[in-house]
Amino acid sequence: MESFERLIVEQIPRLRRYAQALTGERMAADDLVQGSLARAIRKRHLWIRRKGIRPWLFTIMHNLYVNDIEKRARAPNIVALEDDDVRIAVNGQPEAGLLFRDLGRALGDLPPEQRAVVLLVGLEQFSYKDTGRVLGIPIGTVMSRLSRGRERLRELMSDSGSVGLRRVK
Repeated sequence: MESFERLIVEQIPRLRRYAQALTGERMAADDLVQGSLARAIRKRHLWIRRKGIRPWLFTIMHNLYVNDIEKRARAPNIVALEDDDVRIAVNGQPEAGLLFRDLGRALGDLPPEQRAVVLLVGLEQFSYKDTGRVLGIPIGTVMSRLSRGRERLRELMSDSGSVGLRRVK
């Protein structure tokens, strides 16, 4: 039988990827992951082994993220000064880097409810059932948010002019 700590450590890369996609900022993502892990360790007695550690950890992360959004909505607007971490090239292909950048921006423009569903299903490969459990919503709501989110992403990506390049003759 695997230890609780080992199960958590195995999920850290997935948690970081999801947090980065949710927040769009490396530092905010790291804070979200750290807060989620700390809460999971404090609340380990609430984990039900048969339901799996991954959905439980993502539920904790989602709840912390929503709480943070609500707290920021009540707080004054503060702008963080950090480098714009734009990837210029992915695997030596500048167009891929620009497409990746545009996709990140488009995801950031989605409403938080749609972004969470799109990321859990599309990026993290969660089932609709597990996505519903993580977010505390029915499967039908998962499917409708996913559909609307994907459609909005298509619109945003087509509005961005593909990868933002122009041909110059």
